[in-house]
Amino acid sequence: MTNHPKISIITVTYNAEKLIERTINSVVGQSYSNIEYILVDGASTDLTLTVVKKHEKKIAKVISEPDKGLYDAMNKGLSLASGDYVWFLNAGDEINDLDTVEKMIAMGQSDIYYSDTLVVNDEGQNIGLLSQLTHNNAPDNLSWKNMKKGMVVCHQSFVVKRDIAPSYSKNYKLSADIDWVIRCLKASKSVIKCDFVLAKFLTAGLSKQYLGTSMQERYHILKAHFGFIPNLWNHLFLVFRFAKSGRKNKLQ
Repeated sequence: MTNHPKISIITVTYNAEKLIERTINSVVGQSYSNIEYILVDGASTDLTLTVVKKHEKKIAKVISEPDKGLYDAMNKGLSLASGDYVWFLNAGDEINDLDTVEKMIAMGQSDIYYSDTLVVNDEGQNIGLLSQLTHNNAPDNLSWKNMKKGMVVCHQSFVVKRDIAPSYSKNYKLSADIDWVIRCLKASKSVIKCDFVLAKFLTAGLSKQYLGTSMQERYHILKAHFGFIPNLWNHLFLVFRFAKSGRKNKLQ
């Protein structure tokens, strides 16, 4: 690897004509030049591909075909990537600033880069930092064991060496990103926490629409990695914290 590694940024999209352009602009406008941008479309029926075509000269690879769900599409993008690192940004997500990749690489070589995440709504308006909204910030030296309390790092702000990045599990439809992050961390030897935000995360998504199923999947994923009893205690803690947070919000 050189001091100018290639970053493969992968965007999965489907019928996202109102969201996709801000994601594209945040990638193709980066000051860092060695970026391979890959866009995987699930055979959109709206104007998504019309928007993509406007930027096709700056997108390395575009495919549009039916898929078997979000993680099948993300695996397609992973198989197309040739960079030293892979970074997933879905439609509506953005790289935080136009010099973000350049600043990240300047921090030195690592297996994984990560940071806090700025949460935005459909209009792109800032809601707040994920750490503030969830009261669950990623530690300075992130380990897979830190994931026992849930997604302490958002996968949109998680950049990993391609040669340790596994395929997403086909066993989960909504929460395979949690399993993927844990497996990446287990395979890593070094991590760097950026002291700046890497990504803006669009809060609307599949897991929000199907929260019950998503929570069930998360429980089984964490049980598989941490065991039944530790996972049970961690989930009781999360339920207590969620209830306490809900009561506090009602009082405000």
